[in-house]
Amino acid sequence: MTDATEAHQTGPLTGLRIVEFGHFIAAPFATRVLGDLGAEIIKIEPPSGDPVRSWGEQLDGKSLWWSSHARNKKSVCLNLKDPAAREIALGLVAKCDAVIENFRPGQMEKFGLGPDDLASVKPGCILVRISGFGQTGPRAMEPSFGMIGEALGGIRHLTGHPPDVSDLPPVRTGVSLGDTVAGLYGAIGLLAALHEQKGLTLPQDTPVRIVDVALTESVLSLLEGVLPEYGALGKIRRPEGARLPAAAPSSAYACADGSFILIGANSDPLFAQLMRVMARDALIDDPRFIDNPSRVANIDAIDDEISSWTKSREPEALLAELQAAGIPSSKIYTAADIVADPQYQARGAVQAVRDPVLGQDILQPAPVPRFHGENPEGIAWPGPAIGEHTEPVLKGLLNLSDEDYRHLKDSGTIGSA
Repeated sequence: MTDATEAHQTGPLTGLRIVEFGHFIAAPFATRVLGDLGAEIIKIEPPSGDPVRSWGEQLDGKSLWWSSHARNKKSVCLNLKDPAAREIALGLVAKCDAVIENFRPGQMEKFGLGPDDLASVKPGCILVRISGFGQTGPRAMEPSFGMIGEALGGIRHLTGHPPDVSDLPPVRTGVSLGDTVAGLYGAIGLLAALHEQKGLTLPQDTPVRIVDVALTESVLSLLEGVLPEYGALGKIRRPEGARLPAAAPSSAYACADGSFILIGANSDPLFAQLMRVMARDALIDDPRFIDNPSRVANIDAIDDEISSWTKSREPEALLAELQAAGIPSSKIYTAADIVADPQYQARGAVQAVRDPVLGQDILQPAPVPRFHGENPEGIAWPGPAIGEHTEPVLKGLLNLSDEDYRHLKDSGTIGSA
């Protein structure tokens, strides 16, 4: 593993430079995606560092998640409460193509880094703003996290079992879905704005191009037919547990050892094939199961049939039989299953990245998407130490002298590892 100041990032976004004023998850996830594709990411961190540095499992007091969360980024430590840091930040913006931030609306303006300030050094600068509720509306200034976006975006209502099955509260997905989806939309919006500007010569008075991403709206966009069904029929979709409410059979079924496998046989040919595997050919032409609407209407009956079959069988033999018949099916993977899976291994979907901060190789998911015909490294370096790249970035991009650098460091305006 080479040092970040020497490593060469490759990919289709090579040459694109982005400044990230982000913390926690949404904006940093957007820049991780862009960095994976070759963009140069300059992450501005306070002296205390991004709070995610202390999240999750630790190794010698250092976050394992950080290694992946902040990979391919250059950490520049600035105390934005210091007016001198503002000038440095604006100098970096002037050398970059876009800015991504996810503070509460108004915070960038308090730092002196609002849209007008950015436009003064970079006319037409693209500014991606990710927040809980967006930059406008009566709730714009309210604090929010990903879980609030998931609640107000409607997806938490759908996670869990139907009320007649369990009275436990709706569950989270196990990861910060609202934040990561908003981060993806931030990355997409940035690329769309860049495409819009492609080939244009922007006048000096061009205002900042703002890309406004709300956590709530990002989650809302995932809800498939929920809004059309409510608007046309007044129907409020309810949580369905492991089932797919619009197609059957598609659920998790218990095996003899108590584990679960997923079976998706919701097309007519797949349903017929599943019934043959189960030696229940007579059910293929049963009026209750003759087509998908009929199977959905009789979902309890068909799931009872499948469950009776799966509960008598061990999962390995069951999966082998289903997969031989071409029926989509799977065990529910843990991290150990993912690492051991031959398909993931064949595609290099899990990569071991040497992390000098942690002193060992750290497993990370490979960049997505991949581009056939190319083999970019993707993960050039893992998450850096706080301010690891302050000196090379400021001296390289802003031509800061050794004397000026020492003065700013001694005054607490900047920090370095």
